[in-house]
Amino acid sequence: MSNKGFGFLFEMGTGKTLTSIATTGAMYQMGAIKTVLIVAPTSVCPVWPNDIREYADFRCRIGVLLGDKEKRLRELDAVKTYPLKALKIAVINYESIWREGIFEALMDWRPDMIIADESQRIKTHDAQQSKAMHQLGDVAKYKLILSGTPIQNNAIDIFSQYRFLDPSVFGTSYYAFRGRYAVMGGFNRRQIVGYHDLDQLIKKEYSIAYRVTKEEALDLPEQTFITRNIPLQGKAKNLYNQIKRDSYAELENGGQVTATTVLTKLLRLQQFTGGFIQPDDGEKPEWVFDGKLLALEDIIDDYVIGEDKKLVVFCRFRPEIDIIQNLFQKKKVQYASIYGDIKISDRGPIVEDFQKNPKTKIFLAQIDTAGLGITLTAADTCVYYSKNFNYAAYSQSLARIHRIGQKNTCTYIDLTVEGTVDVLISKALSRKEDLAKTIVDDWRQYF
Repeated sequence: MSNKGFGFLFEMGTGKTLTSIATTGAMYQMGAIKTVLIVAPTSVCPVWPNDIREYADFRCRIGVLLGDKEKRLRELDAVKTYPLKALKIAVINYESIWREGIFEALMDWRPDMIIADESQRIKTHDAQQSKAMHQLGDVAKYKLILSGTPIQNNAIDIFSQYRFLDPSVFGTSYYAFRGRYAVMGGFNRRQIVGYHDLDQLIKKEYSIAYRVTKEEALDLPEQTFITRNIPLQGKAKNLYNQIKRDSYAELENGGQVTATTVLTKLLRLQQFTGGFIQPDDGEKPEWVFDGKLLALEDIIDDYVIGEDKKLVVFCRFRPEIDIIQNLFQKKKVQYASIYGDIKISDRGPIVEDFQKNPKTKIFLAQIDTAGLGITLTAADTCVYYSKNFNYAAYSQSLARIHRIGQKNTCTYIDLTVEGTVDVLISKALSRKEDLAKTIVDDWRQYF
């Protein structure tokens, strides 16, 4: 690496983690680095030690800094004071790097190299974790960003990531960068309405980065997308339509419509298609519709029991996790699951069990928790029981089975309740839209 900072802008599944491990090992063996800090999304932190142990051909001491502050600091100290000759590596999540005591300890450590995994997590220039990464980056010898989607929604997203990576490329002033490349408009000219000189921006971006797409790098199998349409009839249909009408009326007559209020109403409709209504008083969910559950049971009978294949199931809501797990138990199918309540330290072994244990047939995952950074290539079929509203998260989840190591055609089965919000969410995602960004202007079409 001739530059102080470099970007591996590899599409999901093309090996950016493996490439970064190889790069890190080469630099260690050359004597360029002795210490490395890896900053990653929380769900990805346990993946790094497993990947390093599997692929690294060099001695290293790895510590994952999770838990309370005291536990994190003890683990960091254990890495720092490891007595044998080895590359010393600490892994921590983005949300913790700026916390009192932890940030200071990391600054005092002054790691030779910092890797920002899924670096789009620091795209907001004035967020606490972004500012902390900028300061840490300023004292590191080498920096590496890893991302398949460095620009998720706007070209402006690249500034903060490159402020960490190499301030000489786009400078240190967000507003100067915005003034150079963004076209401002809207109320008081405070909204970005377009861009200019994007060719120059991209040229500068790639001056210290390398882009790899799946088409260029891999002979990956094809992807097949199937929609299972589930009818909504009788009392369930009447109840759904009533909730939809009530939501419309509340939005129409409730004053200013915001993305938050619209998304909250859509959430209730999506929960319904998943089978439940969540009372406002926080009581247990009321189960009102079993269409998706019955469809999933058919798939289990056909794919898992009938063909002895492994299956990945993604869903969004915790009550769905509970009812789906009950189904697996009823079918006497061995499964693994990761959702918000599962300890971070337990997630790596859970993934490994699914990948290597022939008896573990189904991997059930909450999409916001396990849709990123893990490899599930033991399965080639994935069911979306429900999806969230974010295209980047959806795209990431697709790549859990469609990545290096996959030999079979990947099949994605979308459980969609006819005539409901499910259809509209799928259409928005197919257009690569983030509903949270577009929902206010078009909210009536969803109700």
